[in-house]
Amino acid sequence: MFGTTSSQAKGRAMTGTASEDLGAREKSLSKTLLFQALEPAARRDLSTYAFTRTHGAGDPIFAAGDEGRAMMAIVTGQVRISLVTPNAREVVLADLHTDEVFGEIALLDGGERSADARALTNVTLLVLERRDVMKVLKAYPESALKLLELLCARIRRSDERMAELAFLDISTRLARALLRILDGPNRTGRKGIQRLSLSQTEMAQMIGSGREPVNRCLKGWERRGVVELKDGWLVVSDRGALELLAAQE
Repeated sequence: MFGTTSSQAKGRAMTGTASEDLGAREKSLSKTLLFQALEPAARRDLSTYAFTRTHGAGDPIFAAGDEGRAMMAIVTGQVRISLVTPNAREVVLADLHTDEVFGEIALLDGGERSADARALTNVTLLVLERRDVMKVLKAYPESALKLLELLCARIRRSDERMAELAFLDISTRLARALLRILDGPNRTGRKGIQRLSLSQTEMAQMIGSGREPVNRCLKGWERRGVVELKDGWLVVSDRGALELLAAQE
């Protein structure tokens, strides 16, 4: 799902040279869930092929339909994966953080990108081209099988998201989206009151809705004491109630 496009030219690529620390690259890859399943020797070999790319906040990384040739691991920063629907509405599929991987579908077929990727902040990525990954996986077949299992699990989660968008009401979709963020790997301090800095437009994009329906939903929750809208923050006052809303079918 990664190709050489004009949008990617905005990123500053540096090939794996002596100026880069191989150990640091291997350490970064070992932090990602996707590569933790690999044998240490396989991770080490992959690290020799990885190279660094940086993007500024707001830069496109790739677009849906681009040729896919690589996958990326986030070293620092945050990346948004989204898709524009036929009626020109943006749906946010995921906001990814440090130590997460994206573009992995390219490992399976090298086909076109299925979504857009954009840097939400300044980001540093480790890039692995498909030809190099496949070369290493052929040398380590057990690692290849483990990697395929993890990829299939990620695809299943994507299918679940699509089913939510198609069949669940706004309240349930929004509750599930907020809980996914609250329980994300980069969240800390999960006990007690939790708060999120998300605009209502961003929340609407996450669940394939418009801003007004999301506003009505949040106002209703606020009256019931589930959340509080305060100074630009969404404060989750009653986690249990939010979980009950998410459990509705």
